[in-house]
Amino acid sequence: MRLIGTVSPDRPLLVVAAHEEAAYLGDGLPVLLTGMGKVNATAALATVLARGDRPSEIVNLGTAGALRSGWAGTHQVSRVLQHDLDTRVLHQLTGRTYGGPIELGAEPGPVLATGDLFVSDPEARDRLAQSADLVDMEGYALATVARRAELPIRLIKHVSDEAGAGADRTWRESVDDCAKILADWVHAQLTF
Repeated sequence: MRLIGTVSPDRPLLVVAAHEEAAYLGDGLPVLLTGMGKVNATAALATVLARGDRPSEIVNLGTAGALRSGWAGTHQVSRVLQHDLDTRVLHQLTGRTYGGPIELGAEPGPVLATGDLFVSDPEARDRLAQSADLVDMEGYALATVARRAELPIRLIKHVSDEAGAGADRTWRESVDDCAKILADWVHAQLTF
């Protein structure tokens, strides 16, 4: 975890998992580098928010795998779910729902599946495509922390790969271009 800049109530906090994804963000807004995965994302954001300073909103920027052919570009997620928590079985065991989907806004947008697995297997991709459009490793965790802190959050994802065979190689090859595009989105969409 690394916080670059100072969190203040008049500016959003940019939250990014990997240093590579934040390479072009500059120093106009505070940036939190969480590390990859749900635990790292949760711990980093909760730690920063527990220090007391709260941003105007949280904006999670990052790459995502496309779960269907033809998905490309930058997207604002409308709904996020966990793909590696068996909510159905937990409900059967306890009668309560844990980790259900989170609605992020009224605007139409893709569904993001979050889990602690870099999806690079065609069978896993096809299974996830039944309930989501994109896949990442941090979005759900960050949305959960933001909701509990009663802060607005946006999940902005740029498609880096097709979450199938060779996705790891494709991510490494495309992450620099993705980082430039995400930085351009910040400069076009956020005032600071």
